[in-house]
Amino acid sequence: MKAVRYLKAGCPEIVDVPIPDPAEGQVLLKVQGVATCPQWDMHLMQGVSMVPGGTIEYPTPVGHPGHEAVGEVVRLGPEVKSLQVGDRAALWRDQGGTRDGCYAEYVLADESNLLRVSKELNVEDIASLELAMCIQVSFDQILNIGPIEGKRFGVSGLGPAGLLAVQLAKAYGAKEVVAFDPVASRRQLALSLGANRVFDPTGKDVFPDDRFSAECLEIAIDCTGLAVSVEFLLKRTREAVALFGVLREDVRFGFFQWCGGLHLLGYGKQNRFAAERALEHINSGVLRLAPLISVTFPLTDYRAGVAMLESKEAIKVCFIP
Repeated sequence: MKAVRYLKAGCPEIVDVPIPDPAEGQVLLKVQGVATCPQWDMHLMQGVSMVPGGTIEYPTPVGHPGHEAVGEVVRLGPEVKSLQVGDRAALWRDQGGTRDGCYAEYVLADESNLLRVSKELNVEDIASLELAMCIQVSFDQILNIGPIEGKRFGVSGLGPAGLLAVQLAKAYGAKEVVAFDPVASRRQLALSLGANRVFDPTGKDVFPDDRFSAECLEIAIDCTGLAVSVEFLLKRTREAVALFGVLREDVRFGFFQWCGGLHLLGYGKQNRFAAERALEHINSGVLRLAPLISVTFPLTDYRAGVAMLESKEAIKVCFIP
């Protein structure tokens, strides 16, 4: 089968490798489509770990870092009980950096990492179930503090996660969603997905920075992982700021955040229950994944797809093996 493999930084190649056999509790998935996780793809291309202090060993496992994938179950390993040959399934969590990934024609997946999904959905509608699960985890963190319904909700960073956060905030009843990103095209897409107002956080027309005013954000989520973005929200949010983006810098949390009971929420634990609720949102139509896909390419165009991510021409790219 054909698969992507990073031989070294900046050098992803299409390689030919044997189709693997599933072990106990595994299935062989014929990949129908796999979406980029832009941060992982760009960091692997640049040779820099996405995790602070982490390292990358090259060559990477075959198909790495692809993990947002949907496909058809074509072979069962022993003791698989919840799936059958012919089922369509999507990964709800990343199987890890030491496992072969989904930038390939076939991939082995643990039964426990898959959810059966509708055959009626287009590939672009469902491949990124794993990302939807991830953002649902942050919303669960927020909901542990209090309701979203009736609140003014802020979203900083309108990449894939931020655009899902806009939709989930609406789904959970936010009275207004205010979104921030310096890229105009992403602000426009956020408006089409339910944002009420959008701002360039680097511009002059910026949302007021008084978290005690009647016009402040009440809840917000940062989807960038940048300290400047988190601190931007901390100045403008009264109740809670959730951190979804991987934080690589220290964030200043001072007196004006301490007083008034502002909650700063770290990321929670990924779990199947969050994945199942994300899938319910997708099936009901309140969470749309396809608008995040800027272009669909054959897997052989992997390099071109990552180049579009790096230039911000694409939000996500979907590859068809």
